[in-house]
Amino acid sequence: MRWRGPTRKRATPNGGSGAAPRSVHRCAIYTRKSSEEGLEQEFNSLDAQREACEAFILSQKQAGWIALPAMYDDGGVSGGTLERPALQRLLADIAAKQVDTVVVYKVDRLTRSLADFAKIVDIFDASGVAFVSVTQQFNTTSSMGRLTLNMLLFFAQFEREVTGERIRDKIAASKRNGMWMGGYPALGYDVADRKLVVNATEAETVRHIFQRYTELKSVRALKEELDEAGILSKARSGRRAGGGPLGRGALYHMLQNRLYRGEITHKGSAYPGQHEAIVGLELWEHVQSCLVENRVGRDHGVDVTAPSLLTGLVFDGTGERMSPTHANKKGTRYRYYVSQSLIKQSRSTAPADARRVPAADLEGIVENRVCALLQDQTAIYDLAQTAGAVSPRLNVLLTAATELGRRWSSLLAAKRRAMLHALVARITVCPDTVEIEVRIAPLLRAGTPRAEFSVVSTDGATTVLSVPAKIKRTGMDTKLLVDTAATVHREPDRSLLRLLAQAHQFREMVMAGQGKGMRVLAAEVGLHPSYFARTFRLSFLSPEIVHVILQGRQPLLTRGQRGRKPRQGRRTQRYCKSKDLLAERVG
Repeated sequence: MRWRGPTRKRATPNGGSGAAPRSVHRCAIYTRKSSEEGLEQEFNSLDAQREACEAFILSQKQAGWIALPAMYDDGGVSGGTLERPALQRLLADIAAKQVDTVVVYKVDRLTRSLADFAKIVDIFDASGVAFVSVTQQFNTTSSMGRLTLNMLLFFAQFEREVTGERIRDKIAASKRNGMWMGGYPALGYDVADRKLVVNATEAETVRHIFQRYTELKSVRALKEELDEAGILSKARSGRRAGGGPLGRGALYHMLQNRLYRGEITHKGSAYPGQHEAIVGLELWEHVQSCLVENRVGRDHGVDVTAPSLLTGLVFDGTGERMSPTHANKKGTRYRYYVSQSLIKQSRSTAPADARRVPAADLEGIVENRVCALLQDQTAIYDLAQTAGAVSPRLNVLLTAATELGRRWSSLLAAKRRAMLHALVARITVCPDTVEIEVRIAPLLRAGTPRAEFSVVSTDGATTVLSVPAKIKRTGMDTKLLVDTAATVHREPDRSLLRLLAQAHQFREMVMAGQGKGMRVLAAEVGLHPSYFARTFRLSFLSPEIVHVILQGRQPLLTRGQRGRKPRQGRRTQRYCKSKDLLAERVG
């Protein structure tokens, strides 16, 4: 047999010598640029990063590395956040096992935050994905690579923070010099050469808004008037924003924006600006004084003079929450509970079921009804039996609840507020009734130092107390909640008290007038004789009526119930005038 020499192996299609084919290593290239500047160029920074990464992957071709065709580019996105569209797509593909290695140009392209990098590395490790930086040659699969990478991230984060400080310092210095630092210009101004210039047409609109507020003294009324006149906010070019009706919040901001005074503000300080003022000093100060006078406070705690006792408990008939608010008029504070739709919308566009009720009347109804329940031993006993409560000292507890009801009015506002929030689960203001949902378990323990009832399955158990009540209009626009079942405790009517005091003063003048007629006495105090005579008659009210007025328990009449009598004789007319005055003030 003839020897033919060594046998040559046949070449395989993959260029090897019969060995197993190399496994494909899928590489995802991630690129990022913080600003949008230069992205419109044909070959920008993102393209340069991707080209460098593709060249690196090509150098690893012998190891089976290939670049995935998917583009993970975040242009104009900061590296200080993980909420980046391309990064989120990359993480989703990693979770779907479609990526083996993530390739970036530099580490800070992936993130500048050490905490965010730790999260990203955890995601990479969970999916068995490697991480490579082209210019820094890192491999996160080794402990040394992780250490070096973390050190670099410390410096990257430090550089980011220092850069932010430099930018903030530059902005502060520029604003102190009165420079406008960008953003969308306010109504009344345009931008030219990075400076604010006055738009004459819009400036007239701004002055009109300021002037009308000094006359109306109400932002709500001002908004309604501007909407009717078709005055819109400033449209923003290039974006679907602006150009709509001015909201109440935007009007409040406009009326307090010192930009219209030719000033630039920064962190609570104002500096003379390099732009022209639109609003004069006198008009500006008038508007600010009106805002301070009409400002609605939001303090509903127990330390205020008249705290809102039912905050968070009141709802209207549609289930919408009613928030406490108040208005100041000539030094007098008027408190209300108002539906959210009336707060967010104008009265003309709010639903018909939206409510606005005086806080004192509503709180009086709730407190009176709860006190009546506490003093009703039969009702308390029935509720205890219904709830399955067992107590060896039932009489003691009933007496304690009754005593609490009797001394309720003497408790401090903070104590009453805490008790109401413990006892009452919900208050619903309906058109004809006020529904008070009372929790049974706290009610059975009311007035006791510790829980002595053994209550069976009463968690969340409630009982509903219904009080017939209607919202009626008295005067021009004031709404009062009138309890038709029982007299509601209210603050005494100051106007009515002054009228009674005046009536008794006139009576003393008549008694000491030594025969002077009412016409002469009226002239001495500078009043019309008719008014003097009608007020004088109120001094003869019975002591019972006067006592009711002093306690604020007089019934209230609606405006429709005060109509005058048909035409009668002159003497009868004088009598009816006096009676009408009494009906208006006393009911």
